[in-house]
Amino acid sequence: MRIAIRRIGNSKGMIIPTSMLQQLGLDTEAEVSIQDGALIVRAPSKPVRSGWAEASEELAKHGDDALVMPDFSNVDDAELQW
Repeated sequence: MRIAIRRIGNSKGMIIPTSMLQQLGLDTEAEVSIQDGALIVRAPSKPVRSGWAEASEELAKHGDDALVMPDFSNVDDAELQW
């Protein structure tokens, strides 16, 4: 399929048919890159730490959210020499 490249303000763009966007699972944004002379359009990857909040809530429900390292104090900090 050939798609026209059109002027959009100071840039250029392509109109991608809705059916193609739906096949890729794209709705509001995409990741775009160039590989070996080809324009690659992909669905965005999940954000870093995606789902961490929900996972920590689940841990807390089961009482498994205790600190791994115990608390420590800074009592002896005055004796340190830098």
